This record gives sequence, structure tokens and C-alpha cells, in this order.
Amino acid sequence: MKLCIVTHKIKKGDGQGRVNYEVAQEAIRRGHQLTLLASEVAPELKHNSQVNWISIPVKGYPTEFVRNFIFAQKSANWLRKHRSEIDLVKINGAINLAAADVNAVHFVHSSWLRSPVHISRNRRDLYGFYQWLFTAFNARWEKQAFQKAQVVVAVSEKVAQELVDIGVPRSRIRVIVNGVDLEEFTPGESNRQKLGLPENVTLALFAGDIRTPRKNLDTVLHALAKVPNLHLAVVGHTEGSPFPQLAASLGLSDRVHFVGFRRDIPQIMRAVDLFVFPSRYEACSLVLLEALSSGLPVITATATGGGELVTPECGIVLSDSDDIDALAVALMSLVSVDAERLVGRHRPLMQQMGTAARLVAEKHSWTTMAQTYVDLFEELSKNAEHRSDTNLSPSSGSLTLPFGATGAN
Repeated sequence: MKLCIVTHKIKKGDGQGRVNYEVAQEAIRRGHQLTLLASEVAPELKHNSQVNWISIPVKGYPTEFVRNFIFAQKSANWLRKHRSEIDLVKINGAINLAAADVNAVHFVHSSWLRSPVHISRNRRDLYGFYQWLFTAFNARWEKQAFQKAQVVVAVSEKVAQELVDIGVPRSRIRVIVNGVDLEEFTPGESNRQKLGLPENVTLALFAGDIRTPRKNLDTVLHALAKVPNLHLAVVGHTEGSPFPQLAASLGLSDRVHFVGFRRDIPQIMRAVDLFVFPSRYEACSLVLLEALSSGLPVITATATGGGELVTPECGIVLSDSDDIDALAVALMSLVSVDAERLVGRHRPLMQQMGTAARLVAEKHSWTTMAQTYVDLFEELSKNAEHRSDTNLSPSSGSLTLPFGATGAN
């Protein structure tokens, strides 16, 4: 099979980029030929004999809006000229409006635009207007892109429902959850002192962008004030964040530990006792999967994509991200008075939940995810009626292009 993947980045260290990297590697293992329309590609893919990288340079253009427009133009032009040479095309979101066999949706801009925590509702300035414009245009173009795809892949059940809400038939949607590195994120122990974390206390973890209210650290801090003796490690850039001041105003300075942006997340997860992440809006949270893989009990919310993976055996899913009392009760149920004398992973309940969490994660490795994608590609390639080039008129001359559309948030 000759497979074409259209996306900005295909490499580790990037959310969508990692997904496409793993899919490309699985396709190579099965002997398929790859054409990659991308701006950045991992070195090991560039030099593989089965890979033809079509570089789409966009570096140097002033904004993401413009960079996406240039990428959309160039990638769609290439597809128009070479579509007959390709058996199957996979694109991501509204990266361009060429007809695709498979469109993988990591983010639904229509839903994000309606969210009460959309940036434009919290920033009444030029940047807020830019974010509104960016999301609004993508919301319009993604509907056209999804209508042209034979199969639309949602990265979570939450995204699947959002796709149905904007008119994508449920029969054309498949859910393939993003993967996790089971070897990098694994249960174990780390030295808290070396990581700059407090010892001999029960320690929860919150990780994410803490410069905006979207990830919902404010609710976590208010709930923490109701849970004595529990400490919280917060990973994320503190510059421009209002939350250190909020923690101080709540009298939590001794129990909340802001450790800044970190790259040693696997080690930190092995050093803490539970993960709390009731995000107000998330398409599919990779960090949630990483916590499960690390054997951590998880407290999250239904607004957090991927939350459907959290079972009662391994965590708690709140129906309302902003319910401070419910979150406090959830935390207390794990950090019970009966277990106060026991510290860390020796707590029987948390240890049991951590074991269940790891079992959930083991069903969602990067390998399993990539195999599911390539299975889908092979299924579609065997059926001629699923060929997306049947939707293109040979005499059409050009494709309608989005202005800056992208599948990424």
C-alpha cells in the first residue's frame, strides 16, 4: 500500500506528531510505502528507504494562522498533482480541505469555541480576538474536511460526541485513543529529595499549563484547602500564572509546591501518590494516560477527554469540573483518616487503584494504537469504493483551501 500522511510534525516530543510517528513506524514494519507531507520529520524516518518526505517549510512566517495557510496551500497543491499515485490519504483535522480516506481528529474547534474557558472569553484584548478568529475559521473549515473523509477517527469518546454534534454521522466515526509509552511511564519509586519534592507526606500531582484557567488548577486549590495534610506538586510554567498567589491567599503555601516546567515527568509521577486533573476542556489528555501508566490513582472530570478510560477501580470521574466540594470529597476518599499513619504507596486503597490504573494503560500502548490505525488503512485500501480520489474531479483544476485551518489547538 502507498500511504500518504499529511500533518505538520511527525516526531516524538509532540502530541499529534508522536501519534503520526508511531503510525508511520507501524506502516514501515508492515512493508508499506510512505509519503509524508510535513514540515518536520524525525531523522530516522527521513532516511528510511520506504519513506518519501515532501518537505513543507513554514518556518519564518509570522503567526500560526499564516503558517497553517501556507502549509494548507502547498500540501493541497501536491495532493492535487500526485493523488493518483497514492492508495490512501490520512490527514489531521482541517489541515487542508483535500478529500481524505481517514481524517484523525485531535481537537474539535467548534466545541472549543463554545467553551466558557475559551481564551477569547478570558482575554479581552488583541490576542483574545486573534484566538477567537483562529478558532472560528477552523470551526468552519473542519466541518468541510470531515464531510469529505471516508472515515473520521476521534481520539476519545468525548471528541466522537463533539463530531456527532456538528453533523458527522456516527457510522463514519471510529474512536482510536492516543497511546502511551509503557516503558517510560511505569510504576516505581523516585527520590523525592532529588526531585525537589517534600518527603514523608501524601503527595498529589497536577501537571499542565497553569497560565490559564482551562486546566482548572483554581478548583483544585480550593478543594485542597478542605483536605488537611494533603500536599500538591504543580508542574507548569509559573511566569504569568495567577495560581501561586491564589495558593498563598488560601493559606496553602506550605502544602502546594510549584516546581515549574519539567521534563522529568516520568520520575515525578513515580514519586507521587495520586494524580488530579479535572480540566475544564480537553480533547484527549496524554498526561492522564501517562498517570495511569505510572500506576497512579486518577481524579479527573467528564470534560477531560480520555476520562472515559478511568474506571471506579482506578480513579474518580467528576461530573462537574468546577464542583469544589465534590473534588474535596474525592480527595478525602483516597486520603482517608483511617490511613493517616500510612504514607505513600503503602496505602492499601491507592496501591490497589494504582495496579488497576496500570492495567487500563496497558491496553493503550503506542504500539496498540498504531496497529489499530494501520489495520484501518489496510481495511479501507482493500475496498475500492473507499478510495478518496473518487471524490475528486480530474478536471477540477484546484482545491478549496482553508485559510490557516489546522487540526491542532
